Amino acid sequence: MDLSNLLIPAVLFFALGFVAQMVRSDLKFPPELAKALSIYLLIGIGLKGGIELSHADLGDALNAVTAALVLGFSLPIFAYLILLAGRLDKLNASAIAAHYGSVSAGTFLTAIAYLNAQGIAYESYPVIMLAIMESPAIIVGLMLARFSRGSGAGEDDARENHMGELLRDAFTNGSVMLLFGAMVIGLVVKPDSLATITPFFSTLFMGVLSLFLLEMGMEAGKRISDFRRAGLFLVSFGVVMPLIGAAAGILVGHYWLGFSEGGVLLVAVLGASASYIAVPPAMRLAIPEANPSFYLTLSLGVTFPFNVLVGIPLYHYIIARLAA
Repeated sequence: MDLSNLLIPAVLFFALGFVAQMVRSDLKFPPELAKALSIYLLIGIGLKGGIELSHADLGDALNAVTAALVLGFSLPIFAYLILLAGRLDKLNASAIAAHYGSVSAGTFLTAIAYLNAQGIAYESYPVIMLAIMESPAIIVGLMLARFSRGSGAGEDDARENHMGELLRDAFTNGSVMLLFGAMVIGLVVKPDSLATITPFFSTLFMGVLSLFLLEMGMEAGKRISDFRRAGLFLVSFGVVMPLIGAAAGILVGHYWLGFSEGGVLLVAVLGASASYIAVPPAMRLAIPEANPSFYLTLSLGVTFPFNVLVGIPLYHYIIARLAA
């Protein structure tokens, strides 16, 4: 495994943000700018996916959607069982499990930067899977929390109404809407028209990603102090669960979908990543009893840095040996 592959600007900017936080630098990142960068990146990958899908086979696309649903529904259940085996209470286990069935757009984008730096091609279908996998894990987390609670009939009715609102939010989440919307635009608009905006979403893409990961590095650094509260078992889970998810992604991408080396890596990253944008607000609202420092520390302070600095090259190494 060649760790020099990590010496790309995007990853190094993540490390810079992390170090800046560790040394207590006064470096600040405007919150609204961070949101704007996220919007730009989601539109960029959505457009690219839509353009590629315009040349793709419908049957293969539906196969990828099915695979995304299988991963999205099964991984949080598996995570929930592991957390229960570690004697974590059911409500905290439900909230954490939802994060590990959903996906991290930041990790996905870092994997794309990693592949682009090495000139490795990849299929467009993982972009569809990225959008699909945002919602199933939230649904599973809500259902697990519901079954974990003991409540009366009146409380059940109230929660059913509340759950309906949350499920709607899961499917109309901003990141999902941007990805799907941009994919549709890339799919239906004629190439000549798209050419007028393509430079903005291609030439600048890696620079914007570097700024985004600088901010993510700073956020990850802020979570280091929460490690003691998370406990050894949870910190270990934040490393082991990505490995399990990546293994599932490799099996799905290689044996089920038959993707190329680059495509399999992206599916592995989808399986390995944990949401830190879409899922936390939903869990905060639906499971207020769960400790936010647990799931935020794990997803953003443990799993995200592990995937960016260690996981992506490790998964690529395994995939390359599998394809050899």
